[in-house]
Amino acid sequence: MYEYIQGKLSGLSPANAVIEAGSIGYFIHISLNTYSLINGKEQARLFLHQVVREDAHLLYGFAEAAERELFRLLISVNGIGSNTALMMLSSLTAEEIRRAILEENVNLLKSIKGIGAKTAQRVIIDLKDKIGKTAASDQILNSPADNTIRDEALSALVMLGFAKKNIEKELDKLLKANPDLTVEETIKKALKGL
Repeated sequence: MYEYIQGKLSGLSPANAVIEAGSIGYFIHISLNTYSLINGKEQARLFLHQVVREDAHLLYGFAEAAERELFRLLISVNGIGSNTALMMLSSLTAEEIRRAILEENVNLLKSIKGIGAKTAQRVIIDLKDKIGKTAASDQILNSPADNTIRDEALSALVMLGFAKKNIEKELDKLLKANPDLTVEETIKKALKGL
């Protein structure tokens, strides 16, 4: 099992990063929170979780070890796979998810696309005892707004498995109402609206 990767950030989108280490480019799936922490940097260090499937070897990367730990806890819950856990960590911060679990806030967890009432309750039941009461401080870094926000958000949401037509309508509606949104904010709001 890989612990972390450190190297040149040679590609970055809200859903994935390419890190060059030892003359090899590694394609790594990332959460929106990790994207906001490494966006604009030339070098990056990501804590890794590897998933080996019959048809693929996948790497998931996290800017903070605490986020990776929460990801691992989430995928231990029956019915939550790697992509769903990554979507949860893209919709809410790791701290918001921890707080929702500790406070048994089913409605907040249900607000995440793909999480129904039963799954939200299962997450709370399975993880409440495992989640420590220590809270990691939230770190929010905003990227400068520019005319590629819609394209980056669209690309990230398509990679998460949403239909392109539905995403385009939602993004157009969001950006028309809130033209100053960052990529991260746009994706989070779109995830709640889809």
